[in-house]
Amino acid sequence: MLERTHLNILRELDRCGTLTETADKLCLTQSALSHTIKKLELQIGTPVWTKEGRQLMLTPVGQYLLNMANRILPQFEHAENLMRQFADGQRGTLRIGMECHPCYRWLLTVVSPYLSDWPDVDVDVKQAFQFGGMAALFGYDIDVLITPDPLFQAGVTFTPVFDYEQVLVVSAKHRLAKNEYIEAQDLIDQILITYPVEADRLDIFNSFLLPANCRPKQHKTLEATDIIMEMIAAQRGVGAFPYWLVEQYSQKIDIVPIRLGETGIHKKIHLGIRENDMDVDYIKGFIKMAQSS
Repeated sequence: MLERTHLNILRELDRCGTLTETADKLCLTQSALSHTIKKLELQIGTPVWTKEGRQLMLTPVGQYLLNMANRILPQFEHAENLMRQFADGQRGTLRIGMECHPCYRWLLTVVSPYLSDWPDVDVDVKQAFQFGGMAALFGYDIDVLITPDPLFQAGVTFTPVFDYEQVLVVSAKHRLAKNEYIEAQDLIDQILITYPVEADRLDIFNSFLLPANCRPKQHKTLEATDIIMEMIAAQRGVGAFPYWLVEQYSQKIDIVPIRLGETGIHKKIHLGIRENDMDVDYIKGFIKMAQSS
């Protein structure tokens, strides 16, 4: 009764917005598309959509089927892609989602030896899943989620693979540069530069400034790590980054790390994996490689 074609139609209609564009996308005539849904409606005994002028509005049944399509179709597509790769003699593609901007440089140290050890596995890294990573994992858009802030849910296992300390980064000429550590009040007259992420998802805010009821004088956002570090070196602001990353940059530009608070902010990079995939050999190999990096 319910076929994959029906789910494809509803998903593409949601993406395209009109029957004409949906039909073109699916290489169908508009009449064939409408007939397919009409036949489904007759079989299930209830409409899937209604027309309001030129607009198509999904009924509760149509919305339920759309939600099902968004859950199930990515799994079909992932399986089909794997089958093609197996047919070509490959094990598959490890699709990695990043919820951590600076983690990308850490990932590079893992990917190179991993590709050497697994010559029949490709790697694809997606950075568009910023803080939507769990949905991407459950939707089979990615196979591994790299995050410093795991959201523990049934069906996903998080494995800690790398410890690090989050530190303040300032120019070596900054008045705070010689401090062993700083307090939150030290930043109320500072320009804080971060990645373009909501403040409540940034450690410098939720683990340091906000508990002390403090805010910086100004909060700027930039996407590129290199530019942020150069801005900090030029005394255009301060930032918060993993200590290991600051060490790398401090060899090239005039910046120094300072502990955030007397005890510091200590974090872990976690790998999130669907529990059903924990026995996949090349995923287990990636976890092992990450743990030894």
